[in-house]
Amino acid sequence: MITNDRGIRDLKHDIATEVCKLAWEGAPTDENREKIVFKISPGPKPEYRCCVYKERAIVRERIRLASGLNADVTNCTKNVVQVIKPACDDCPTSTYSVTDNCRFCLGRACINSCRFGAITKGEKRMQIDPTKCKECGMCAKACPYGAIIHLERPCKKVCPVGAISWDEYGFCNIDESKCVHCGHCIHACPFGAIGSKIFLVSIIEAIKAGREVIAMCAPASEGQFGKDIGMASLRNALKKVGFADMVEVGLGADMTAAYEAKEWIEAKKEGRKMTTSCCPAFISLLRHQFPKQYEENKSSTVSPMVAVNRYLKATHPGCVTVFIGPCIAKKGETLNEFIVDNADYAITFGEMTSLLESKDIAVEPVTEDYQEASRFGKKFASSGGVAAAVLEVMKEMGEDTEDIHLLACTGGAECKKALTMLKAGTLKEDFIEGMMCPGGCVGGPSRHKTDIEIAKARTELIDKADERNILENLKKYPMDQFSMFRDGHME
Repeated sequence: MITNDRGIRDLKHDIATEVCKLAWEGAPTDENREKIVFKISPGPKPEYRCCVYKERAIVRERIRLASGLNADVTNCTKNVVQVIKPACDDCPTSTYSVTDNCRFCLGRACINSCRFGAITKGEKRMQIDPTKCKECGMCAKACPYGAIIHLERPCKKVCPVGAISWDEYGFCNIDESKCVHCGHCIHACPFGAIGSKIFLVSIIEAIKAGREVIAMCAPASEGQFGKDIGMASLRNALKKVGFADMVEVGLGADMTAAYEAKEWIEAKKEGRKMTTSCCPAFISLLRHQFPKQYEENKSSTVSPMVAVNRYLKATHPGCVTVFIGPCIAKKGETLNEFIVDNADYAITFGEMTSLLESKDIAVEPVTEDYQEASRFGKKFASSGGVAAAVLEVMKEMGEDTEDIHLLACTGGAECKKALTMLKAGTLKEDFIEGMMCPGGCVGGPSRHKTDIEIAKARTELIDKADERNILENLKKYPMDQFSMFRDGHME
């Protein structure tokens, strides 16, 4: 991902690569993991933090995450997004602070505006007592010099569901009952104090054991590595590292569109509004904060990842499936007890790169063609792509789509606003397409290029694909051998 967290990403990548090397060698012992600690942080001077001892403590917890374990050995959380406590101690605990711009004025507008007695006179400027401050912001509004600023923690600021708080020591806490695994907090933290579990060791062990391990690359993959790296290139590289094969999840997008189209048609006749079910973070938001709408308005069709997984499990009994994409929430989806027959593992693009690098394999342009999805399935990853594919299926079925009104929303704020209107009965549109990442899946937290670079490369790659019909394309696949519904029941 091209952001300002380059140092954090390099550290995470280096650790994951070293852990993969140990797994390939069959030597993931405590002693060998400790050797990684000293390889990453040799000392005597620190490279990343204030002292080499804290730096090594952080590396140890990152090694645990990279090994599929909880960061803190004493923590029994099941959440895939976790806090690395040794790295989480430099954020301010007070969200409102008085700066040097304070003129110590006679009017005392800040004191007069505070209803909680949190502001007192210091020697040279006003002071705010964090134990009394209720974070109402009235003092900041009242100050004529703008001397009081709001310092909101980056992780808390980007969390779309209010799942982040902190304890009395200032350590970040993630409320598992609220967290939707969107992963936005991971890249927002400037200290790299939040990470996610990585399942590369289990994948390597399955490959080494001779299991048929099949990769499933997300539609968002196209454009992440440049205009010359399409699905065929990724498939080639993954087979070199030991995967038996790779299937593009755009095929699952075609499958999902076909079944959601049937649901949309039925819902429209009933006068019932409906939401899509492709983004696991959006579905988690529904389940946590809008339970009635989750039961009454959510599409019962599985996500494209689950669709491809079920297709592979039906046609390759005993295989191990690995989803690859820009999404942290997909890791949570693989562990979701509300969906049966789910994918075995999910990894990000960055983690895939570590896996390839551990065997000195590069993703390179290839000459052969590979396409299993329609153009509509390939465009599922962009905002509006799901709705466009569903409408295309409806047209192929001979349905009139002129009077169908859609609302495509991306990002936490837009999704919550749409669902709030649905709950209140004020939503004008018939269907909501919800994606928690800005711009859709292509804007996921593990994207590998800038938005402009991705859009340009995706356009060139998708334009090369043939214009196959969605329903005709699906006739080549045994859709009668697996369920497309979340509860696993066949039609």
